[in-house]
Amino acid sequence: MKIMIVEDEKNIREDLQVLLESAMYEVVAAEQFDNISEQIVRVQPDLVLLDIKLPGQNGREICQEVRRHTDIPIIFVTSDDDVMAEIKGMLAGGDDYIAKPYHPSLLLARIAAVLKRTGRKPEEEQYVLEYRGVKLDIRTYKLEYQGQQVEVSKNECKLLHYLFRRQGEVVPRLDLIEYLWDNEVFIDDNALSVTVTRIRSKLEEISVTDFIETKRGAGYRI
Repeated sequence: MKIMIVEDEKNIREDLQVLLESAMYEVVAAEQFDNISEQIVRVQPDLVLLDIKLPGQNGREICQEVRRHTDIPIIFVTSDDDVMAEIKGMLAGGDDYIAKPYHPSLLLARIAAVLKRTGRKPEEEQYVLEYRGVKLDIRTYKLEYQGQQVEVSKNECKLLHYLFRRQGEVVPRLDLIEYLWDNEVFIDDNALSVTVTRIRSKLEEISVTDFIETKRGAGYRI
């Protein structure tokens, strides 16, 4: 499933990209905002997350232009939570509307609902991964084992998701550091060790031990 992000605020755009890629979506993020409607039609994503307040052109106008060529699902993501703004967005051809700030799980649920409603339903395994009886739900940031559950933080979920996707492989520490803290300049290597220790502690809470293996001088493996 390919999702296109049309958001001019760089930090929000990057956070959205990380969230969606963690949910195993393919992501295309627009960085130039001239002829956005043409970009959307050319890329042909399965869904568009469209900000309303963009440089040069209103998101509702872009939506109307896109609707002349395709029925690609469009969700407006905007800081404007006024009821009339939402109504105008729906009348312009939007499929849903979510106001900032939003909970990541809510956004993922809205995306799944729109994809399902428009016949582009993502597979459940995109959200729930399982290995050796341990389940990771990236929508709720929860680990489950034999009916026991524990909640993990955003970074803990990202690290686990990366390891789940590379089951049996030794993942280098540098790869994990770059994946977790790509936009931060000064990150102590110890931060990764602390994150892994916290995850192990939470796994023990649900009776899971020796799940994450340390390969000294190399990295981690599940």
